[in-house]
Amino acid sequence: MIRIYKTSEVINFTLEKLMKKNKNIVCFGLGVDDPKSIFNTTKNLQKKFGEYRVFDTPASENAMTGIGIGMSLNGKIPIMVHQRLDFFLLAMDQLVNNASKWNIMFGGKNRVPITIRLIIGRGWGQGPTHSQNLQSWFAHIPGLKVVAPSFPSTMKNLLIDSILDPDPVIIIEHRWIHNIEEKLNISSHKKQLGKINLLNKGKDITLISSSYSTIEILKIYETLKKNNVSFDHIDLLSIKPLDIKAIFRSVKKTGKLLILDNSSHSFCSVSSEIVSQLTAINPKVFKKKPLILNLPEIASPSSFYLTKEFYQSEDNLLKSIEKILHKKLKRYLKKNLLPHDVPDQNFTGPF
Repeated sequence: MIRIYKTSEVINFTLEKLMKKNKNIVCFGLGVDDPKSIFNTTKNLQKKFGEYRVFDTPASENAMTGIGIGMSLNGKIPIMVHQRLDFFLLAMDQLVNNASKWNIMFGGKNRVPITIRLIIGRGWGQGPTHSQNLQSWFAHIPGLKVVAPSFPSTMKNLLIDSILDPDPVIIIEHRWIHNIEEKLNISSHKKQLGKINLLNKGKDITLISSSYSTIEILKIYETLKKNNVSFDHIDLLSIKPLDIKAIFRSVKKTGKLLILDNSSHSFCSVSSEIVSQLTAINPKVFKKKPLILNLPEIASPSSFYLTKEFYQSEDNLLKSIEKILHKKLKRYLKKNLLPHDVPDQNFTGPF
């Protein structure tokens, strides 16, 4: 069916569709059966599939991840969800020393097809322990795949790709994309794991983003186009495996690169890895010094006023593009009438 869907609706529909097709798929996590149903993404799933396939869990992340791995090794396909990525840190032992390594340690005979949805918060006083994006941690681990959707369509495709993958996949799911709307065919599927999504084609500069940072770049499209800036805009989608060949083709064409990663710090980041790999392929690919816009090297503040300066703004993004292009850009930005720490008027809180 083709109509406008929210990201949260797409997640719910996709989970239901796949669970109907395969009785081995189970879904669990703290709050999956709650009336709020993890931002409506698990709505009515327990009612439709029963408490043996859709169930709440205790606040025991390491143990429950171990149970999920055990299920995987015995024919089940678990989908585990954490309302905040930060909570999952208690389960890193199970992820790093078990889930990611079984395929390697047992010669490919024992696979762990577990999908883990890790949700990132932002704003509303969530502060340093509820808003971390540790995608580079996960991407560093052999045996793990990591994806970061931005729109309803890419969420649908990557969720299907992840669940069907024979190995563990981490989905970095930003809380602020749940209300993003897009017209799409909910029943279609396009494989996007391991691939970029080229949102705009141009020749002056390459812009790279992922997750909610992609939405933030969309907000400056009008300014760029009215100033006759021709640009490639790459939505990464797949953090690991990284489609570095496609990225290289774009940067080879434009010679200029700006990466916006508005949820990660710069040191040992995915952004710095991209620049490193491009330089290793051909150090002369850059006509201008590449720029990376990350978060400052401090933990996210809880204060409403401090968060306004903590995250990269649209104006900062445009100033960086001006620096690369040596060109002054007249602003055509839509006035935001909402508080800076909410993404849209339908946002009702972090949980």
